Amino acid sequence: MSLMVSISGVRGIVGSSLTPDIIVQYTSAFAEYCSKGTIVIGRDGRITGKPIAHIVSSTLISMGCDVVAIGVCPTPTVQLAVEKVKAAGGISITASHNPIAWNGLKFLSSEGLFLDAAENKELWRIASQPARSYALWDKLGNHTSDGHFIDDHIRDILELPYLNVRLVKKRKFRVVVDCVNGAGGIIIPRLLKKLGCEITEMNCDVSGVFSHPPEPVPENLTDLCKRVKAEKADLGIAVDPDVDRLVLINEKGEPFGEEYTVASVVKFVLEKEKAKRRRNPAAIKVVVNLSTTRAVDDIAALYGAQCVRTPVGEINVAKKMKELGALVGGEGSGGVILPSVHLGRDALLGIALTLQHLAEFGGPLSDLKKTLPGYFITKGKIELGSINADESLGKLKEKYSNEGIVNTEDGLKIDFPTSWVHLRKSNTEPIIRIIAEALTKKEADDIVQRFTGEIAKGGHR
Repeated sequence: MSLMVSISGVRGIVGSSLTPDIIVQYTSAFAEYCSKGTIVIGRDGRITGKPIAHIVSSTLISMGCDVVAIGVCPTPTVQLAVEKVKAAGGISITASHNPIAWNGLKFLSSEGLFLDAAENKELWRIASQPARSYALWDKLGNHTSDGHFIDDHIRDILELPYLNVRLVKKRKFRVVVDCVNGAGGIIIPRLLKKLGCEITEMNCDVSGVFSHPPEPVPENLTDLCKRVKAEKADLGIAVDPDVDRLVLINEKGEPFGEEYTVASVVKFVLEKEKAKRRRNPAAIKVVVNLSTTRAVDDIAALYGAQCVRTPVGEINVAKKMKELGALVGGEGSGGVILPSVHLGRDALLGIALTLQHLAEFGGPLSDLKKTLPGYFITKGKIELGSINADESLGKLKEKYSNEGIVNTEDGLKIDFPTSWVHLRKSNTEPIIRIIAEALTKKEADDIVQRFTGEIAKGGHR
């Protein structure tokens, strides 16, 4: 398996494509990119995270960088720490939702944002150069361990004006939480206790040994669904190892739909802004990526706001939000972004806003879902293998150019009157992702099946 180098950072299988040499290569390049300033590092709890953190830290110190190591924590906590420390950059040691054999490095700018395309290009250029200027013995950087940023992160969320902690506590929500033994096991129970929840913990020991595939999609959350029903809980919560994606399970043990994490938060925030009556609705912008449910467009239109779409990738959404001064946004994979906390996907933020929304709604999560526009999304993927993705997608673009609205900003998206399909090469795995949305599940399933077959027949190397 080859190393994945993309806008999402560097990822590979530890000991195979992600080796100490590779870690030193990209870490030292990042130190140079950051002009050897202070770097914050954190990790998601994987079993390979600690040795990689030692390599990263030692490399940065050898380059003359001061290191602030904040231990096992969510990627959004690393992002916040970069801002609070006023660091030159940050590194989150994580492979996000990838399987246990994987790990990687996510690189953050001094703003706590992931590097964009141009910034990554410069980092890769530096990494491709063989020579490095290491510090002399008396110019080495310093290492500081600082674990208080998790508490800072929780405090920043609880101080949001949208939250009424007393009201949430009054509901005494019963919550089952599955953190897949990643970084969420440290921080999510703490947040839920602050919100007065009765918690049943699943896979929260932060051992880094994933009890099931770590991507928080329905097929990997069957045990959580059963536990929610068995405990008669109000909801279930699942996150990925670095806690930037949030997936909900309703009180019946049914998936709420990861796409609807963002949709429900958008509705909640826009309703709050409407109640303030301070903003011109037309000036309010919501930003999501091209693969996110149309429900967000419908909700934005309901409140007179504008929904803007970007290519997939947190940095693409975050940059557009910053450019437009957007109020709220995120990605349909369960990533909520609220700029008033930070311009990054944050599962903790999504949890707090969801509990507030549910407390004010007064009914169960299944009924809250019924207040949102009803669509069905089906997600598929096909291994690249011998497939020439660009050639295959090019053929499909020609074939469907007269049947729908074609967008080629990120792979190929075709908008039909009552459905859409998005086909794109993954930033994190050697696959083509196929996502379809329609008014019925059967139609969405059929679209994914049809385009999977068409890609398989398409261009090959």
